[in-house]
Amino acid sequence: MQLPVRPVVPGFHPDPSVCRVGDVYYLANSSFEYAPGVPIHRSTDLRTWEHIGHALDRPSQLPLEGVAASGGILAPTLRHHDGRFWMVTTLLAAEPRMFLVTADDAAGPWSDPVWIPDALGIDPDLAWDDDGACLLTWSRFGEGIVQAVLDPRTGALLTERRRLWQGTGGKFPEGPHLYRIGEHWYLIVAEGGTERGHAVTLARGPSPAGPFEACPGNPVLTARGSDAPVQSTGHADLVQRPDGTWAMVYLGVRPRGSSPEWHVLGRETFACEVRWSEEWPVVAGPIQPDDAAELTEHLPDAGRALPPSWVAPGGFPADVLKATDRGRLLTATAGPVFVGRRQEHLYLRARAAVIASEEAGGSGGLELRIDPRHAVCVEVADGRVRAVARIGAAHAVLGEAAATGETTLELRVVPHTAATPFGVDMGPDEVVAGTSGPDGFRELGRIDGRYFSTEVAAGMTGRTVGLACSEGAVLFRSFTYSGADDPEALHGR
Repeated sequence: MQLPVRPVVPGFHPDPSVCRVGDVYYLANSSFEYAPGVPIHRSTDLRTWEHIGHALDRPSQLPLEGVAASGGILAPTLRHHDGRFWMVTTLLAAEPRMFLVTADDAAGPWSDPVWIPDALGIDPDLAWDDDGACLLTWSRFGEGIVQAVLDPRTGALLTERRRLWQGTGGKFPEGPHLYRIGEHWYLIVAEGGTERGHAVTLARGPSPAGPFEACPGNPVLTARGSDAPVQSTGHADLVQRPDGTWAMVYLGVRPRGSSPEWHVLGRETFACEVRWSEEWPVVAGPIQPDDAAELTEHLPDAGRALPPSWVAPGGFPADVLKATDRGRLLTATAGPVFVGRRQEHLYLRARAAVIASEEAGGSGGLELRIDPRHAVCVEVADGRVRAVARIGAAHAVLGEAAATGETTLELRVVPHTAATPFGVDMGPDEVVAGTSGPDGFRELGRIDGRYFSTEVAAGMTGRTVGLACSEGAVLFRSFTYSGADDPEALHGR
């Protein structure tokens, strides 16, 4: 099968779910510990997508207190039914809790949650049977894929749960989606784990309760055991075009470097064509942009709202980043704070002009991270600028210099400079930290990007880059993100 090599939504946008209204497609993704939660994108061609907002954009919808890295919001399902958008998902804190929200417009506003207390598990899906009953289908630990009738107004389950299918034998059958297509009900699932064994499998039956027979062509999509540049493909959702043809969105990663390779952007959203053979779906070719998009994004003036791409772990950006007449003030509250955006390109340059607040004992700066314990920060504190790497419990100062007045900090993600491309020393990229001024870029240190990859840090997210404060308050005058998949495109930016 020929699969795409370029994502339709790059960077950390896993677990895609898609629906169509008229000629417009809408996409939802997992957001884990970041707020706002569940980014919503819109498209008319499935290749290019516009970020139009979030389904969970206020604290009353998204209680993240106590949520750890890679906890929070998992695997939403987005549907349009009876004139409304429906989004159902799981909040993973001390234990998983499912809820749903609705909206007249996918861009919002979305309702407050309706909690579903009796559905224990993850990855819920919504479908409606021929009688209009709302069906909740989800992955229950130890039981595979299960289902019950849901009262969407109250969150009560109206029937006992029933087991539907356990997949084809791969571990962790999850991510179910249920569809009525022609005479059959189709159940699509992810199995094999969301790592290199990930796959999409399918079954069908005469009713939403089954019995389900497995597709003879399973897995219908996988990259496992191949040398494809996109790996860990799975967690798919089907959508029909207005002309009757079909497509599939799914997640994948782009690993690079020496064996066993590392991916740093997290799980991204890809898409492919689907044709039907003997009433079974078959992957028929890639859907992807003609070229990888390049982007330069500036932090707007303090009087204007943050771009929708900006998020914060464990809370909302507005809780810690405040506008002032001199810029934006980031304040460490109960501990270190971070506000930023996803790294959506293989290579980047990020800059931030910063002034540490002497009155508040400010310490912070520009940070690239995959989680709080795996990050590179160019920070200003006590009259010095330091490049600091955090790799688990190990913290290392890569370099430092004097800081005077306003300092422009810079982080670069560049191709790896290993001299032996087939040796074990070639990581996916290198992270370079320094300062920028009238005389150009001054490097303070660099480090192998493998230490800020999922394979090292573990977890379910990808890199983000933005503003950090570890103590007191730090004033940011500006921030610029420039990204491209071709490193030559970043020269001069």
